Amino acid sequence: MTDAASTPAASTPAASTPAASTPAAEVPETIGTYLRLRGLQPSSKSWKRKRRIANDDDNAPFTPGRDPGALGAVLDKLSRDSGWQITLAREDLVRQWADLAGADTAKHSEPVSLERGLLTVKCDSTAWAKNLQFMRATILTEIGRRYPDAGVENLRFIGPDVPSWKWGPRAVPGRGPRDTYG
Repeated sequence: MTDAASTPAASTPAASTPAASTPAAEVPETIGTYLRLRGLQPSSKSWKRKRRIANDDDNAPFTPGRDPGALGAVLDKLSRDSGWQITLAREDLVRQWADLAGADTAKHSEPVSLERGLLTVKCDSTAWAKNLQFMRATILTEIGRRYPDAGVENLRFIGPDVPSWKWGPRAVPGRGPRDTYG
């Protein structure tokens, strides 16, 4: 009789296992708790993991376009998309002036400004400025070939700083200060 008494007791836990196999039990516990708190009945039909049906060829390995790109190509695209090409070309022109004009010429001259297509180059002496005036066409052609995005249309060579009464790009015509030192 003790075996019969133990049998009904053993069947009681077995009765709880069929309840666990109900459709609500197939829903993960976290989602079931969320649905109960919202006042909804958890159901396995309302929650299913959806499979990706779309053909995803872009992420397939060994397909065209999946090879890693060169860093230079990525940076070129970034600079083009951001509109930095003109600024970078101008900076390269100034930075590589020695390669462009020659090492000896670069010792005696340096680019000072680039405004509205006019590159102003300051020289150590007026003799160097005049000598570079004669080489203007060659230098301008080389700038156009190497740095087309810089937008250099003309060159201006100036000598060393000398006292001037001109302030700014415009000046009033006339003889200037004459008798002020007397």
